[in-house]
Amino acid sequence: MLQVKNISISYGARNILENVSLTFAEGSLTAVIGRNGCGKSTLLKAMSRSLYPAKGDVLLDGVSIYHQNTKKLARRLAILSQGVKSPEDYTVRRLVCCGRYPYAGFGGRLSAEDFAAADSAMADVGVDALGDRPVATLSGGERQRAWIAMLLAQEPEIMLLDEPTTFLDVGCQYDILRLVRRLNREKGITTVMVLHDLNQAARYADRIVVMRDRGVFADGPPAAILTPELLKTVFGIQAKVLRDDAAGVPYYIPAE
Repeated sequence: MLQVKNISISYGARNILENVSLTFAEGSLTAVIGRNGCGKSTLLKAMSRSLYPAKGDVLLDGVSIYHQNTKKLARRLAILSQGVKSPEDYTVRRLVCCGRYPYAGFGGRLSAEDFAAADSAMADVGVDALGDRPVATLSGGERQRAWIAMLLAQEPEIMLLDEPTTFLDVGCQYDILRLVRRLNREKGITTVMVLHDLNQAARYADRIVVMRDRGVFADGPPAAILTPELLKTVFGIQAKVLRDDAAGVPYYIPAE
């Protein structure tokens, strides 16, 4: 459904990605991990058309996203970038309604159907009671839920999330990841998220892509990816890898 095909991206003389190819199956949930500066966020920017590669292409149903109508693409693909901010005076409802602009009529006018879709998205992520609250007054977890509701209001087939747990306490991190997985499972939204916590990636993703040396170092299910050898090679840590039999997922404990 979504295919990254031999893309290369540079910032000036610095090569960030070189000949990266990935395919994301419909309805899949993928976590992208790797050390800082390895190109994780750059990959998501290219997949969302926020950044154009010097070489290669990103295809949606076999058609380059760079040649697709912007409004039509926004109805299918939504992205939540790092550190995104809303205007100070925006309420939660107004923010979520921004997700309906790919469907808006002449002059950006929203219909009753658009407002209903926004209300439904707020209810789906549990912020319907916060609709009249200014986004600036929300807690970190509430604010992240509001942004995800905006993405959900787009009714996308694909969601790209760049470090959705950044700046959240550990309880909120797991709360957001449970929400992301629920939306993936219940609505069939193909989801790609950049994470830093390997244990969280192993618990919530079906597939982990490990970035290193400007490309894909490893790609597969959590049990195949989370190994002592990979932790040492990619992250430089000695660790034991155990298995949570109740959840059926691996997890690591640093040995140092």
